[in-house]
Amino acid sequence: MLNIALFGPPGAGKGTQSEFLIHKYNLFYISTGDLLRKELAAETKLGMQAKDIIAQGGLVSDEIIVQIIEKTIKTNSDANGFLFDGFPRTYIQAYILEGLMIKLNSNLDALISIEVSEEESVKRLLNRAKTSGRSDDNETVIRNRLKEYHDKTLPVLNFYKEKGNYIAVNGMQTIPKVTEDIDKVFNDLLSKKLLNIVMFGHPGSGRGSLGKALAEKYKLEFVATGEMLEEEIEKGSETGKKIKNLYESGQLVPDEIVIPLIEKKIINSKNIRGFIFKGFPRTLVQSYILDGLLKKYDSYIAKIFEIKVDTLELIRRLDKRSKTDAVMPYDSSTEKIVKRLQEHEDKTIPVIEKYKETHDVTIIDGTPSFEEVLKNLSNEIEKSFKNLK
Repeated sequence: MLNIALFGPPGAGKGTQSEFLIHKYNLFYISTGDLLRKELAAETKLGMQAKDIIAQGGLVSDEIIVQIIEKTIKTNSDANGFLFDGFPRTYIQAYILEGLMIKLNSNLDALISIEVSEEESVKRLLNRAKTSGRSDDNETVIRNRLKEYHDKTLPVLNFYKEKGNYIAVNGMQTIPKVTEDIDKVFNDLLSKKLLNIVMFGHPGSGRGSLGKALAEKYKLEFVATGEMLEEEIEKGSETGKKIKNLYESGQLVPDEIVIPLIEKKIINSKNIRGFIFKGFPRTLVQSYILDGLLKKYDSYIAKIFEIKVDTLELIRRLDKRSKTDAVMPYDSSTEKIVKRLQEHEDKTIPVIEKYKETHDVTIIDGTPSFEEVLKNLSNEIEKSFKNLK
């Protein structure tokens, strides 16, 4: 997901550039004015609240605006990101947007400012006035509009300059050259983003083998906690000895051991495009840990898959696996298989439900052949992240 705020004075060409970005990168356009008009027309609860305020001659509060924006983002989760136009307008709204992005496990990647001199803006707007037919398009009104823009937006621009995600683009160039420069900014931002995928599914759904295949195909790092723990045992490290003792005594490996191993993997993985997590998070606590861990490295979960397979098919697969070299500890009897499946229902399904509130969880039918399921997963990834094709 790529979230951008596009700024520029009247006459900078924001409208033209917005159209290009929306279509090329499948971004959802967020203009607070447009959204408010839709809410008013639909007579929603928020729209009616705003209508009452407007009828009394007041300004619609930030509290209502942010709720409308949040609702819009949540109901358009299939977009590759959001293009904000006209928000944030104030220093306070910049903080509001930061808080909203945190709530939605996302962030504003950049504020792109199309920079045009005042004289150039005046010239462009006066030329536009010749065909617009607007009586207020005269030099005095135009200069007042430009002054208002600079006075209001300067604190917002400084806010993002201090954050380090302010990017200026020379708007004095030709339209194609401005488009080219903005496109380069987008490509640079996308190249720095990690594609972090979480694979959910009951034991026997194939998430491990599918995750490995996807990791190889898209140059992602496969993170399977079970394999990482086994590696530590094989190395004979101090951590490995602790894990072995826990295994032998039938105890679960605590997060205090698992998390440092995952973090070490993230730190040591170089020149990769992201991570595929399998077997983690398994619990609600672990889901909060993963969100926090990725946030620490300025990243987040980009895609979540849930591979669905009928329970009887799962039992059949796990029973079949129990007779091969790939046997897992919980495959050894029907009783253990059922217990492990029930554990997934009790602990991991609540995690998936939690993520459905904040992420686009894509359900994939895991019943067909491995090749067909892999193809369906790949199609979903490439649909969401066109730069991976």
